[in-house]
Amino acid sequence: QVQLVESGGGLVQTGGSLRLSCAASGSIFSINAMGWYRQAPGKQRELVADIILGGSTNYTDSVKGRFTISRDNAKNTVYLQLNSLKPEDTAVYYCHIHTTPWGFEYWGQGTQVTVSS
Repeated sequence: QVQLVESGGGLVQTGGSLRLSCAASGSIFSINAMGWYRQAPGKQRELVADIILGGSTNYTDSVKGRFTISRDNAKNTVYLQLNSLKPEDTAVYYCHIHTTPWGFEYWGQGTQVTVSS
């Protein structure tokens, strides 16, 4: 069994900051990619950012320059620093990992981020 435990969501005002964390545990051989997705009410889930084992990162355009993804491989943990938050960033944020060698993927339970105007 693999578990992803997320933390760090909450309510902030426009321009504020939050830091999300996601710790993976269980029967994990190796984690290739770790990432964060988000889903706002009435919208499809979208990729926010991801980071692969070598450290390369990828961000959706709307968060570039404001969000930073990082990972601690020793702790199987991924972080997302959210700065300069906007009301349109309001969503449930989900952690996602892609493991090797069998390619299994896992999702966290989601953490709510609400940005008030």
